[in-house]
Amino acid sequence: MTNVLIVLSAADKWTRADGSIYESGVWAQEFVDLDEAFVRAGFRVDLASPGGVVPTMDKRSLDPATVGEKVAERMRAYLTENAKRLEHPLVLGEIDTGAYDAIVVPGGHGPVEDLYKDPDMGRVLIEADRDSKLIAAVCHGPAALLAARDGNGRWPFAGRKMTSLSDEEEIEFGTAENAPWLLADTLRKSGAVFEQGPNWRTHVVKDGNLLTGQNPQSSASLAEVVIAALR
Repeated sequence: MTNVLIVLSAADKWTRADGSIYESGVWAQEFVDLDEAFVRAGFRVDLASPGGVVPTMDKRSLDPATVGEKVAERMRAYLTENAKRLEHPLVLGEIDTGAYDAIVVPGGHGPVEDLYKDPDMGRVLIEADRDSKLIAAVCHGPAALLAARDGNGRWPFAGRKMTSLSDEEEIEFGTAENAPWLLADTLRKSGAVFEQGPNWRTHVVKDGNLLTGQNPQSSASLAEVVIAALR
C-alpha cells in the first residue's frame, strides 16, 4: 500500500511584524482536497504535527463569506467526519520518514509561524529528498521547505523550480502589510526558481520529486499530480 504523511501546522496564530497576533492555522480546503483525494485513491494517510498538537483550522477557511457556502459546508462536513484522526496526529519528531512514499504539507498561515523553522520538519524533508520520495506542498505549505538544511547548512531545494502563494496574492488577500516576511520573496532569496501563475488560478509546478501548488485553488490539482506520480 502507498503511504502518505500529511504534516499539519500546530500554530493557531501568525505573529505579525509589530508583535500583534493574526489568528490562523491550516487552510481547510488545502487539507481536505489533498486528504480526501489520497484516501479515495486507496492510500494510507497519516497525519502529523509538531509535538502531536491538534491542528487548528483557520476560521476564515470555514467562513461562507470568504470561501462560499458550498465550500464551507463541504469543509465542515469532512472535518467532522475525520475529527478523530485530526484529534490524534502523530508527533512529527517521532516520524520514520522511511515508512512513507510521500510527504505533503498543506498551507494556511500556520506554516509561516512554525513549520518554516521546525527542526523535525527539516529532518523529515532532508531524509525524504535524499531518498527521492515525493515532497508536495501548497500555498503557504512550501514554507516548510525552508526548515531543511543539510549538514553543511545548505538548502537542498536551491535551484529547484517551485511555487507558493505569490506576494501579489498575499497583498490582495490583505495580509502582506505588517507581515514579518513574505513567502514567495523569501523562497526566491533562498535560491528557489520561483514560478507563478495568475492570482487565484490553479498553478502546479513539478521539479523531479518536488511538487508545489500556488494557492487553495491549486490543492485539488496538486493532489491529482501527486497521485499520478505515486502510481
